[in-house]
Order: sequence, then C-alpha cells, then structure tokens
Amino acid sequence: MAPTNMALFLALNLVLLAAVAHACTPYCPNPTPPIIPPPVVPTPSTGRCSIGTLNLKVCANVLNLVKLKLGVPKNEQCCPLLHGLADLDAAVCLCTAIKANILGINLNVPVDLTLLLNQCGKTCPDDFKCHI
Repeated sequence: MAPTNMALFLALNLVLLAAVAHACTPYCPNPTPPIIPPPVVPTPSTGRCSIGTLNLKVCANVLNLVKLKLGVPKNEQCCPLLHGLADLDAAVCLCTAIKANILGINLNVPVDLTLLLNQCGKTCPDDFKCHI
C-alpha cells in the first residue's frame, strides 16, 4: 500500500471510529443511580402492648396454620398488627392475649409464642417469660 493510501485509510478509520463512538449522543441513556431505601429503624421497646389485644384474635388462625405446617397466606392479618412493634413489645402483646384467652385455643405457651413471633419476623427475647 502506498503511503497516501495508508494515510487515507487511517484517516477514514479515525472518522468512522469517532462517528460510532458518538452515535448515541442525542439518545444515550443517562445512568440513574440506584434508589436505596432508608433503613428501617425499629421503635424503642417500652415493654408494653400499644395495640388492642382483642385485635390479636386473628393470630389464632396463623398459629393453627403454622402448627399444621401449612402455608400462611400473605394477606393474613396477624403480622401487620405486630409489624411496627419491637420484639419485646410484640411478645408482651401476644402474652397478654394468651393470658386473657383472646386467641381461644389451648397453647403450649413458650413454644407457640415463639412460633408465632418467628412467623411474623420477630424473635422472642431470651429473658422474656410469659407467665400465665
């Protein structure tokens, strides 16, 4: 190849490369940073039940389903009641409902209380005892 042909070939390649590199300029998508939700800060525990224990009657159905090893439907109403509570407060609420026999079923208190709390994403504090 003659030097002029080589120079012409290189110049043409550079022009084409520049055109391809900037081809999407008016249409290039702007990268958007990922949306990071703010961390959920649990409410401080008061050791009291801030919800009406009569509302917890719906938890009996959840406990029966868990004991029978059946799937608990996503739209069940027990866990949303406990959602905003700290672990200790949720345990106090369920213990209060058990003491008042609101759930209307016979329970093995330490085991069933732990099962129900675990189903709702809560843990029973190690030092918590539900005395009936």
